Formats: sequence, C-alpha cells, structure tokens
Amino acid sequence: MSIIIHEGLRAYIDPLTEHEYAALERSILTEGCRDALVLWGEVLIDGHNRYAICQRHNIPFKTIQNDHFNDLEDVQLWMIDNHLARRSVSDFQRGMLALRKKEIISMRIKAQDENGTSGNEETDIAVPVVKPTQSRQDIARVAGISSNAVLQIEKIQRAAAPELVQAVRDGTISISAAAAVATLPSNEQAAAVAGGRKELQQAAKQVREKIREQKAPAKTSKLPDSQDAENPSDTNNGAMDQVSESVILQQRIKALEAENAALIEKITQLNAALSAATATN
Repeated sequence: MSIIIHEGLRAYIDPLTEHEYAALERSILTEGCRDALVLWGEVLIDGHNRYAICQRHNIPFKTIQNDHFNDLEDVQLWMIDNHLARRSVSDFQRGMLALRKKEIISMRIKAQDENGTSGNEETDIAVPVVKPTQSRQDIARVAGISSNAVLQIEKIQRAAAPELVQAVRDGTISISAAAAVATLPSNEQAAAVAGGRKELQQAAKQVREKIREQKAPAKTSKLPDSQDAENPSDTNNGAMDQVSESVILQQRIKALEAENAALIEKITQLNAALSAATATN
C-alpha cells in the first residue's frame, strides 16, 4: 500500500519529545504496533510516529480509512479533536490546539458569509453548519483548561520568541511564567531561555515585581476639611490603583476588540439566517 506523508499535516501537531518518542519506540518493539494508522485515501492523518518507527524496524502495521472529510480543513479539525481527547497532551498544547480550531472555524464562517451560501452548489454536498468558538470560555471548555490559562497562552502566541515557545512545550517554564517573560523584548527572552530554568524563573519574577511596583495608589480628590479632620483614613480607603503598565493595558484592549469582533460576526450570521428564513416563507 502506498502511504503519502503530507508535510503540512505532519507539522500541524506538535512533535513528541525525545523521551516520549523513545517510550513509544520501546513499546512498539516490545508489543508491536497495536493501533492502526488512519488514512484519508493514501494520506496519513494519524500515526506519523508509529509509521516512522515501523518503517525503521520493519514492523507490520494495520491501516483504516476515514473518508468523511471534504477538504484539508476537515482533516485538521479532526486531528485537533483527536489529540485533545488524549490525556498525554499538555495544557499548553491543548490551548494552542483549541486556538487553532477557533481560527479554522472563524475563517470558515467568514468565507460562508462572503459567499452568502452554506453549501456546495456544484456538488450539492451540504457543508456542516459550524458554530464560532470565539469566547475565551468556549476555548477553555474545548481545551479542558482554565480561561485564565487561555489568556496566558494567547499572550505567548502573540509575543513570545520561538525559543520561549519551545521552552514552554518542553516544560522548562510554566504557562503563567512564560506569559510574563513574553512581555520582554525578544532578545531578552532568548537570553533567559539560554540561561536555563532558573534564569527563566528569575526573569518572570522580575517582570511580576515590576508590574506590582507600577500599580501605585492613585491620588484621590480631597474631602472637605471638616470631613478630613473627622475621617483621616477615608482618603486611603477611597484610593484606587493606577493603570498597570502599558503592555498589559494594550493586551486587554486587544482582547476586548476581539470579543467585540466576535459579537459582530455572530450578529451578522443571525441576520443572514433571519433573512434566509424570511425569503423562504
């Protein structure tokens, strides 16, 4: 049987670590390839590591077909759900996969809205209705992690240097610490990664301390003299924190803009559906 390796699909899911790959290889050498490889036609869509190990050691394997896909995006969505169902996937990988799923679905909805159709008119194949996974809570539910972790992963995805992203994947640094280090310039991130775990932890600590220092109490308007004399502590009780450093504020603004865009897309979709229903009636 001819098996085609699609490089885009193979690179779509994060590779195993050296330890994980070695453990899988030992298992296959001892017990054989117990799980069948999954093919879409001749394209391998699940079992790339097992296939490589079996080829290297001339170990027989089984294959099964999954032909329920219309295009490559269907395959990618299936791969994401397939990996999210596995317990061995880290929280960071889960968050990244859920964000990729959001991106694919958002692009599909946008394309459907632009085309004004929900099906393939040439082949009469119904395109499944897809719901936008836009809110941070939705993404967290898909990934099986907290919404705060999703926020931190979004920060890493947006601003982290490649070296820092790899450090999170390897487990050298936690998601929360990496989100803090990601606010530094790329060259400082790379230098922290090169310094190892302790250097990364120290960099994250310094960033957090800097943010806390910049959250100084804001000045409040003075009370009348008589009230000041009677309640000298009121000024302290009514004090408010100043705005955090500009990078944190910008990230919040971007998050709100993204949520606003998501609401606009939902409203557009609902209006399109209502117009279609009215035209039918």
